Amino acid sequence: MQIAKNSMSRRRFLTVAGGTAALAGLGMVGCSSNGGSSEGEAEGGSEGEPAAELSGSITAVGSTALQPLVEAAAEQFMEENSGVQITIQGGGSGQGITQIVQGAVQIGNSDVFAEEKVDDPADAEKIKDNRVCVVGMGPIVNPEVSVDDIAIADLAKIFTGEITNWNQVGGSDQEIVVINRQAGSGTRAVFEAAVLGDQESATFQEQDSSGTVAKMVSETPGAISYLAFSYFDDSTKALSVDGVAPETANVEDNSWTIWAYEHMYTALESDAATQAFIDYMMSEEVQGSLVEENGYIPVSGMKVEKDAEGNVTQL
Repeated sequence: MQIAKNSMSRRRFLTVAGGTAALAGLGMVGCSSNGGSSEGEAEGGSEGEPAAELSGSITAVGSTALQPLVEAAAEQFMEENSGVQITIQGGGSGQGITQIVQGAVQIGNSDVFAEEKVDDPADAEKIKDNRVCVVGMGPIVNPEVSVDDIAIADLAKIFTGEITNWNQVGGSDQEIVVINRQAGSGTRAVFEAAVLGDQESATFQEQDSSGTVAKMVSETPGAISYLAFSYFDDSTKALSVDGVAPETANVEDNSWTIWAYEHMYTALESDAATQAFIDYMMSEEVQGSLVEENGYIPVSGMKVEKDAEGNVTQL
């Protein structure tokens, strides 16, 4: 099949700004696959007859931290399911949860539990939580910043506006330029919960996607922000925090405390194509390869568990 596709590579994917519920102009990630389940696979005919081809359209909206993995999986999935079209949009975790609760999309991608975003707790009971992986997140700076490690208390002071120059944390005399994510971002919610606690971030410029944040930090002298590990590359510098490096093994045992589950919320009873894609996300084909290849962590590797209130327990 010819693939209709607006999404780019993991570093250059199309991010649709913002909050709008309108789905016109969404980028289509193009390909198809044969992943399926008891609910997701089309039923075959009588013996000797081929099974009916899986078909349908799926729109997934929300977390830009999860978007690269969903795009990569969608490309593989649709290569073998030419009757399925998957459309991927960013917009942030709040957008994803809102739209899946409203029934406007088939999948709402989120870095946070739905309970943290819905106004009515009953809304969280209307959707199904599919935890497809874990994502580590951490502070990133412009490569020219002369700091490699920072105390979490000082990191908090940067984002509350108390520390404004890199020389206050052992760096050179250079103004700190803070780039924040917009309200509704799951990445922001995870970062603030782990770093700021009950404190509130000061007012800084805000960006609506992880890709834009990465680009701005790479191009802005003295800049700092935060990203999912899946966006770490040589264009920015990831900081250690309290001497702990932002690495998978440190997330798995909670030595690195800035992490979250990546959720793909669906209706309680999904259509066949959507359920097949979710089953594919949980299959060995994705969990055993794409998850780690794209900078995420399989849930099966975690030595701890976190609940919606942020409580962490040993497994």
